[in-house]
Amino acid sequence: MTEMTNPYAAPRATVADVYEGDAGVQPVKLWSAKGRIGRARFLAYTMFSYIIFIVAATLLGFILGIAGLGRSEGLIVALTFLLAIPYFVFYVLTGIQRSHDMDWSGWMLFLALIPLVALIWIFKSGTKGSNRFGAPPPPNTTGVLIGAWLLPVIVGLGIVAAIALPAYQGYVTRAKAAQVERP
Repeated sequence: MTEMTNPYAAPRATVADVYEGDAGVQPVKLWSAKGRIGRARFLAYTMFSYIIFIVAATLLGFILGIAGLGRSEGLIVALTFLLAIPYFVFYVLTGIQRSHDMDWSGWMLFLALIPLVALIWIFKSGTKGSNRFGAPPPPNTTGVLIGAWLLPVIVGLGIVAAIALPAYQGYVTRAKAAQVERP
């Protein structure tokens, strides 16, 4: 018996990638200046590393307060600086990888020191396919996308809080003054 094929079935041919060169992806290297990471991964990694830094700084302050060293400003500054070193190293390494994704040298990261120029690393897309720094970064996972969307949410909440808290404090002051005036 011959097997009947469905003329309406999806084609089963293998299709090559539309990009030139190597169609594979390279693994993510967290503590390396080599390789590439995309926009969402850059946002997520820098956001999560910032949250880790804030939590570590809070724990450091808590420990110093319990130990009775909370009034020693020099010690607090020195320990916070030592705590910030790994955060800044990680940020520079991920910034270099993001520069590589845009087919730029890692030295271009110095441009991010200019106000508003750092937004290029967020809004400019990476090169399609392989470039001189390697294969494209892997696709984004759900965790990476959640981390990337945390940044605008936290910025939005910060703006709302910066506007709402002073307005609420003014309201409370006016309400207390109105209660005092009414005998």
